[in-house]
Parts: sequence; structure tokens; C-alpha cells
Amino acid sequence: MRRMRRGYADGPFGQIHYQDGMTGRPLVLVHQAPMSSRQFDSVFDSMCARGIRPIAIDCPGFGMSDVTDFVPRIEDWARIVPAVLDHLGIASAVMFGHHTGALVVTEVEQQFPERVTKLILGSALVLTPEELAFFTKMVAEEKHFVPEPDGSHFVDAFKVRYEMYGKDPLPDPALITRYTVERFMGYGPFWYGHHAAFAYDHAAAIQRIRRPTLILTNTGDQIFENSKVAHQMRPDFDFVAIPGGGIDITDQAPEAWVAAIDAYMQA
Repeated sequence: MRRMRRGYADGPFGQIHYQDGMTGRPLVLVHQAPMSSRQFDSVFDSMCARGIRPIAIDCPGFGMSDVTDFVPRIEDWARIVPAVLDHLGIASAVMFGHHTGALVVTEVEQQFPERVTKLILGSALVLTPEELAFFTKMVAEEKHFVPEPDGSHFVDAFKVRYEMYGKDPLPDPALITRYTVERFMGYGPFWYGHHAAFAYDHAAAIQRIRRPTLILTNTGDQIFENSKVAHQMRPDFDFVAIPGGGIDITDQAPEAWVAAIDAYMQA
């Protein structure tokens, strides 16, 4: 039987969809963009078996959560996490976020430090001016997306996502299909995710973090080098780099990933 239960909490922008492991040590999980809480499907069972209570949240406009009626920023999305915790009767929890999700949980720590016991950043987005210019251009292109009458945009998106997964191991086409569908299935425009991410100054926010923090990255991650720079900025943070993988490390090395999180939660 499925260990996770799905539910909705009322939040500042409408209904927030979440998945909940029901029992154990609470761990909030926030996905990268443009995906959903399903990013963590492959690790839920392992977490529950270790006594961790995963609480995976769909950001507004993604998955099955309501979208904001304005173009959101990371600072806005951070406000949904306390709403879910209140709904579940949880005072505080360890927070994990992957890529865009790492920015969200960083901002939760900034706005609601009493709700955060420890912080785990699934890589850190400390960008050079050149990198920021590149990603800003990418967002501008995403804003002009128009579905093609022949559906070829699905094929194009699939090919891009297939290449991003990496070659070791080779991607499962069924998995890439799910990733591609998640990009387009939300209630909001998919560009909201990257727009929010690259408008947020993660480097400045990292300097303000006061809770114990782990940077959990992997050597094949797209922003692995950026995460190393973040650790140089904050050598007091713990740092773990899983060998290999890509941006989909939860599917590529689920057991190593869960083990690293469990060890930090218990440290």
C-alpha cells in the first residue's frame, strides 16, 4: 500500500496540495521548478522506513496547488510552508528544498525561523553575473512559449529533459515522460518557477541563515560548482556531495540521497 497520503491545506493563495508520510520525524520537501512534489516519489518509502515523515508540497501553480493571481516571487512561495505545518499541527520541522525549492526553504528560514529546526539545501544558486544573464535570457524565452498545433512542443521538451538527466545511468523514457508532463500540467505558467528562482538573491540570503544547514549536492549536478562556492561563503555549513547523477538525483541515487538526509537529521 502507498505510504503517503495526499491532502490540501488552505494557504495565502488558495489550496496547497501536499503529500504526507503521516508519522515520524517531520521533513518538509520542496521541489525544483518546473516539477511538483512527485519529484520525491522514489524516496518516500525509504524515508518512511527510516522513521522520517516526508511532507512534500506543491508550490503554487505547480502540481495540484492553486496558482497566485500575480507573478510570484520566492518570498511569496515561502508563505505556504507555515500554512501546511499549521494544517498538520506541526510546530517546526527540518526543511529540504531542491534547486528552486532550496531557495524557498531558505526564505522560510528568513521569514519564519521558529518553524525551521535544520535546513538542507539541495544545491545552492550562487551565480556569477554571466550565469545570471544566461538564465535570465532563458526565462525571457520561456515567457514567449506558445503550444504548437501539432504538439511538437512536447517532443522538444522531452528531448531537452532527456539530455538534462545525463547518461549514467541512461534515463528511463517513462520517467522523462513524467517530468515533461509535470512541466505543463500546473495551474500556472511553467515560467513562473524559473522567473522566481533567478529573481532571488540566494547568495545574500545564504549569508543571513542562522539555523544549522547542510548543502547536499552531487558531482554531476548542473549547479555543483555553485554549491561549492556557497560552501566557501559559509564554511560552517555541512557539505555532502554524492558522486555522479544530475539534476534528478532523487531518482538516480535515491538510497544514498536518503541516507545523507537521515544522517544529518540525526546528527
